[in-house]
Amino acid sequence: MRVFVTGASGWIGSAVVSELIGAGHQVLGLARSDASAAAIAAKGAEVLRGDLDALDSLRAGASGSDAAIHLAFDGNWAEFEKSVRSEARAVAEIGAVFAGSGKAFAIASGTPVVAGRASTERDESVGGGPVAARIENARAAMALAERGVRVSLVRLPRSVHGEGERHGFIPRLIGVAREKGVSGYIGDGANRWPAVHVLDAARLFRLAIEQAPAGSVLHAVGDEGVPVREIAEVIGRHLNLPAGSLPLEDFGFLGPFFAADQPSSSALTRESLGWEPVHAGLIEDVDKGHYFVA
Repeated sequence: MRVFVTGASGWIGSAVVSELIGAGHQVLGLARSDASAAAIAAKGAEVLRGDLDALDSLRAGASGSDAAIHLAFDGNWAEFEKSVRSEARAVAEIGAVFAGSGKAFAIASGTPVVAGRASTERDESVGGGPVAARIENARAAMALAERGVRVSLVRLPRSVHGEGERHGFIPRLIGVAREKGVSGYIGDGANRWPAVHVLDAARLFRLAIEQAPAGSVLHAVGDEGVPVREIAEVIGRHLNLPAGSLPLEDFGFLGPFFAADQPSSSALTRESLGWEPVHAGLIEDVDKGHYFVA
């Protein structure tokens, strides 16, 4: 297949592009800068210049492709609402091109939080504030199944980890530890954090466009729930810092996420697509030391 990928030069997108090409697919990657274009081309993919606001580029990319994977999203909190609006237009545009075609369209989202248990693929995402608008984007995307698009929602856990990650939650936690002199957790650190290796996540995106029925909700979860105290302890060992409880506000915007108990299951995804994580879990991966090399 020829696959159109937004966010193709990003942390997850780069892994997805390599996974697709390795499986024999052709990739067309959306690039909004010269640096992004060079990174996409270096992977062996074709480059399409544009961004989520360039609707002509989105239409061109989708029109010439057999499938699409949407990963692009600017997570900057200062621009979050603008990013949500851009995503809504982009998903609608690609969906309109694919309507009635049966073509596959995989869209990234996040695993939901359910009080007292691990969330599953059958659970609805809920949330307030700007996050609620992004949840609405996911629902609008899933409605494309009724318009003849083989759409699937790939929910990612809070940590998508692996060698080369520089801007995700683990690097941010390392930054807080260095600033505070303590590798911190909130409360007693017993709350759980789901995770997946980036290469396992990339494989699930490929399986989604190859196999997933229309309307599928998939969970790219390797570790169902790692106690955050264990995350703090492994970071502390590598930084030679003590692990201890810190106030929520010391973690900035990350605080509410890091404080929540948010385990998530991928049992239904594994059963339906035969997907199994094969790469290192979160603690093993952090313990390899690559996160601490400048």
